Amino acid sequence: MFNMNFANLSPLEARSLIREDKMTRPTAGVASGFVQANLVILKKDLAFEFLLFCQRNPKPCPILDVTEIGSPIPKLVAPNADIRTDIGKYCIYREGILVGEVSDIINYWEEDMVAFLIGCSYTFESALLKNGIPLRHHELDSNVSVYKTNIACIPAGRFAGPTVVSMRPVPNKHLVRAVQVTTNFPSTHGAPIHIGSPEHIGIKDINKPDFGDILPIREDETPVFWACGVTPQAVAMQMKPEIMITHSTGYMFITDVNEEQLTIL
Repeated sequence: MFNMNFANLSPLEARSLIREDKMTRPTAGVASGFVQANLVILKKDLAFEFLLFCQRNPKPCPILDVTEIGSPIPKLVAPNADIRTDIGKYCIYREGILVGEVSDIINYWEEDMVAFLIGCSYTFESALLKNGIPLRHHELDSNVSVYKTNIACIPAGRFAGPTVVSMRPVPNKHLVRAVQVTTNFPSTHGAPIHIGSPEHIGIKDINKPDFGDILPIREDETPVFWACGVTPQAVAMQMKPEIMITHSTGYMFITDVNEEQLTIL
């Protein structure tokens, strides 16, 4: 069962524990009520094209903050943080290939890099819980299931690829409410983009996620799919930039922004 003590942490406390390698778990439910973000780091020669890609694909890539060239500080969402150390696990891609996962990127950071923070669906999970909608990955203390789909993103420059989705099993009696609740969070993916029938969006086997963990689906539940900030990783595999650094699935950046600041309630 998820340790609720993590939920009561402040963003600063959570980031400090992560930086000191004292909290190495996925961040689902950590610092409840605060916005979490996906991370993408690119060299400046690709930054404009990626920003355009995000603008054209706001559902999977809603931008929360962009750092200055060479700066690891996200001034809008966490001015006391350091992008290089404050995420539990990072992925290093070279020429589109995942070459490693590391706990900090001090030795990978370059002076011409730009970091993008993209809204994450973990942000609306506390609202789902408050509305009586259970979350299987909290119960199992695991990641969500994440899949590549056959839904193409709108290309921008050299960036193109499939939309990636996260899946949560939702009890059938709560389906309408789950849509209503998450619709209020457009900056963190908003309403689902698909409900049920995973094969209709190109998912051949629900028990074989491309990222994250397998989540069992009970008879009285339906798989619900939200656009996911892992989309840039799938795009990187196709676009093959010289270097691209991202968060590892489920290990998000915790911002100082209260989720209520991003809702449209």
